[in-house]
Amino acid sequence: MNCSPVLSENNTTTKHCVFCMTEQLNILVENKTVFAIRDRSPVSQGHLLVIPKRHCIDYFEMTRQERCDSHKLIEILKEKILKTDTTVNGFNIGVNCGKTAGQTIFHAHIHLIPRRTNDTPNPRGGVRGVIPDKMNY
Repeated sequence: MNCSPVLSENNTTTKHCVFCMTEQLNILVENKTVFAIRDRSPVSQGHLLVIPKRHCIDYFEMTRQERCDSHKLIEILKEKILKTDTTVNGFNIGVNCGKTAGQTIFHAHIHLIPRRTNDTPNPRGGVRGVIPDKMNY
């Protein structure tokens, strides 16, 4: 689902962007500029998204404040996950920027993916798996 390129009057949200329609989202926690929701297609239990409130296409369009607030929220979420799920012993943090990189919703969002021992046969390489031939080095 892609965001519409039509901006609202204040140029901060789009009328048809799934992440801009916050009244339809189950927001778990938020701060001044960003919020967190569960990923609707999680790759692991507890997979969350941290999303700017302002509509921006990708991580590189986020303001310094939005990036700072995102990182603060990720730390809070990480601690909460570790306290509530003792099986989690690692995380992947990822951002897809552009269609070529796999972005499918064109509103910036950061994936926080909890990892557990043996959740995959060989986790070596982690995010390098986006290009499978480069995963094992």
